Amino acid sequence: MIRVLVVDDEALIRTGFTHILNAADDIEVVAAVPGSLAVRTAEEAGPDVVLLDIRMPDVDGLTVLADLCVLPHPPVVAMLTTFGMDAYVATALRSGAAGFLLKDTDPEQLAPLVRTLAEGGVVLSPKVTRTVVDGYLDNEPTEPAARAIARLTDRERAVLVLVAEGLSNSGIGTRMHLSSGTVKDHVSAILIKLRVDSRIQAALLAERAGLLRLPQEGEDR
Repeated sequence: MIRVLVVDDEALIRTGFTHILNAADDIEVVAAVPGSLAVRTAEEAGPDVVLLDIRMPDVDGLTVLADLCVLPHPPVVAMLTTFGMDAYVATALRSGAAGFLLKDTDPEQLAPLVRTLAEGGVVLSPKVTRTVVDGYLDNEPTEPAARAIARLTDRERAVLVLVAEGLSNSGIGTRMHLSSGTVKDHVSAILIKLRVDSRIQAALLAERAGLLRLPQEGEDR
């Protein structure tokens, strides 16, 4: 059972997420609280995954994130945001968030995304904006990003694409017919070669380099 804590200043959001997630057989929302109660509740309830509002009136979501990341058994944290909050999202990704979800995420996708988080996968809203990518990578131009990706083998690039899709090691192994251990070795090699610290950094670097999309006609690369 995946234990989830929902943290948001709006009661309607908390209630909606709780209702949707509790409908899944393998997910339990252990609590849904405003930001001021987030850290204490996480300590008491021990959630596996925290869905955390990035901006709340009672406490800064980034501060809550920092406090959650230093708990003895830190949960996986994904930020909840509305479209247009890119600057905050970039900071959250640097601070240890495993990804972000827009609050208008399709309800049918919410449980699968939580499962991905619990399995160690990367979760980024399909509406990732250029501002997020640019901000997270400190405005590094596309050409250096492409050079970094060029250090990878064909197999490592294939693994990276699936990392960027949010798959866990086991999910990548299933897709590529590899053992989880082999995938883990590939991911470790990817992080070293790209000189990044996390899967989400690698995923965003891949997007910045154009690995995740075909270039459009006339696009400035």
